[in-house]
Amino acid sequence: MASQIKNFKYVSYLWDEQKAASFDGDEVALLVYRSSLLGADLRLTNYGGGNTSCKVMSKDPLTGKDTEVMWVKGSGGDLGTMQRSGLAALYVNRLRALEKVYRGKDHEDEMVELFNHCIYDLASKAPSIDTPLHGYLPFKHIDHLHPDAAIAIAAAKDGKQITQQLFQGQIGWVDWQRPGFDLGLQLRQCLEENPGIRGIMLGSHGLFTWGDTAYESYLNTLDVIEKCSAYIHEKVNAQAAIFGGARLRSPDEQARKAKASALAPLLRGLCSSQQKMIGHFTDDARVLEFINSHDLNRLAPLGTSCPDHFLRTKISPLVLDLTTDADLSDLEAVRKKIGPQFEAYRQMYADYYRQCKHDNSPAMRDANPVVILYPGIGMFTFSKDKQTARVAAEFYINAINVMRGAEAISSYTSLPRQEAFDIEYWLLEEAKLQRMPKPKPLSGRVALVTGSAGGIGKAIARKFAAEGACVVLNDINAERLGSATEEFRKSYGKDLVDQVLLDVTSKDSVEAAFAKAALSFGGVDIIVNNAGISISKSIAEHTSEDWDKLYDILVKGQFMVSQIAIEVMRKQAFGGDIVNVVSKNAIVAGPNNAAYGSAKAAQAHLSRLMAAELGPDKIRVNTVNPDAVIADSNIWANGWAAGRAKAYGITVEELPAYYAKRTLLNETILPDDIANACFTFVGGLLNKSTGNILNVDGGVAMAFAR
Repeated sequence: MASQIKNFKYVSYLWDEQKAASFDGDEVALLVYRSSLLGADLRLTNYGGGNTSCKVMSKDPLTGKDTEVMWVKGSGGDLGTMQRSGLAALYVNRLRALEKVYRGKDHEDEMVELFNHCIYDLASKAPSIDTPLHGYLPFKHIDHLHPDAAIAIAAAKDGKQITQQLFQGQIGWVDWQRPGFDLGLQLRQCLEENPGIRGIMLGSHGLFTWGDTAYESYLNTLDVIEKCSAYIHEKVNAQAAIFGGARLRSPDEQARKAKASALAPLLRGLCSSQQKMIGHFTDDARVLEFINSHDLNRLAPLGTSCPDHFLRTKISPLVLDLTTDADLSDLEAVRKKIGPQFEAYRQMYADYYRQCKHDNSPAMRDANPVVILYPGIGMFTFSKDKQTARVAAEFYINAINVMRGAEAISSYTSLPRQEAFDIEYWLLEEAKLQRMPKPKPLSGRVALVTGSAGGIGKAIARKFAAEGACVVLNDINAERLGSATEEFRKSYGKDLVDQVLLDVTSKDSVEAAFAKAALSFGGVDIIVNNAGISISKSIAEHTSEDWDKLYDILVKGQFMVSQIAIEVMRKQAFGGDIVNVVSKNAIVAGPNNAAYGSAKAAQAHLSRLMAAELGPDKIRVNTVNPDAVIADSNIWANGWAAGRAKAYGITVEELPAYYAKRTLLNETILPDDIANACFTFVGGLLNKSTGNILNVDGGVAMAFAR
């Protein structure tokens, strides 16, 4: 085994003998283990792509006799994260018996429903369309993957001949065919015509490999992909120029990121003409090599080959006609330049749909591009959520790898557009889309809540994330921010959360925070100005430093964050929400509160002024007025509690009860109460409300706005 490990250069050997032995011969557990290893390497397969299987003898619960059962990755799963619950289990004899009722390729879809009559474990996952591809091969363990190196050969003009020569007849070949029952029969026929082969290449699609044990299948899979990779690596290195050589040179990373962050909100707005999209940006070296090349304009319109690729990336990308030195500060000029390019793409997609559709095709979906290439700068991807946008970028990098390899060994060929359409608008694919859960209220939206690493801000960010928003956590305290980010990623996943240090009194810091939001998610459309401090002193005791600090953080901070947020929202051109967390003290006059109360009053009136000005932009500006939020609130750590207790002639310990008793509802106010109020404004039910004040204070009559 050790000698085998040393031979691998282009794939990762991850098998752990001790770990495998711990499964005590449980073939299904070994299948899950093998799948996780294969799915961990994006060079071997994409997120959600490929499938694996094993066949075992089990007791038939109806007869008590031994019967052969196939466990195979179920519909919609991902190899890298799959558990036993993600597998489908079917009687092999029943699955193979379906051949007797198969009516041909025009009736593929009806076979999927018949898979349900072959289910062995009723609690297992629904079978996928690839089930018969495993069922009609006799091997105990089978891997079907989409390795870049194998697809590069499969998508090459001379792929069949190259496969034959490279593997000396040990790998079979099946021409492109849409996955389904007939393709399973084609695989069986290929094996019958080529006994003793160790795998089959699927034209423009991927690779099938197998073994008698989980380990043998794993090793065979790695070995075949290694051989493909080494061959392509040698050919690529022998080229005088990859992708025809560089047509232009990229600016440095800092300049690329600056261009990308400036442009992303505009692109997000254009991509969101039907539904709000979340963005992702990468300037990966492989992307830059492709988008800066002479062959970009020849290869990009061809689209991708592997079905998994174009299902994620659409038929082809939009290549921006925009120079790296373009002035992006003139919003209208840039929109005038780019807008027609989007219109042309939408028209291209509509023509593709119209030319390829069938009588029973689903209605045309969103015609906007998923992948946008900015030569010299990088690649943007946009989709309904961050994970899908990120995965689309990963898939297009896989497609770039495939094009690089295919061009090095022969010439790249993509699927015919009709074939691509028949996959994209497959009725089974449409049914899968219709079964997806309803989006959460804030899905497709990006929120930046200032001071969101603790207290009220953290509660607001948590509420927004729970309701589906992408959140940009921020704080002036790096340690607190790091802890909050780790907590959020555990709860909501890495794709929903990003972080940035933010000092709301520094314009550079605020601009950097919005640039981070643009690079991470494409922009921002919910702003909550929450960051603040509190100082409780009499007028005589106040210092000018106290006064300046309060006004800098509360008033100037709200102004600068809002000003830059408005700039981003205007680029996106689909409106947005600004919610300002102010205070009951903006309305009610109390003792020892001159600086804090007047600063809060300034925040409140600034909110009204912004609401009056931003209506034409569909940017709603509303105010939440909390009072006496003691639990988990950072402001109480800075002497505010002692100051308020002194003002009311009580002890700090008596404050919670004092505040509750003075309210009409006799309630203690918590950070989650403020979070719920903010969500009320942005959650969709109040889209026609702006300039409002929502008090969350348990009922303080003096604070009634009207």
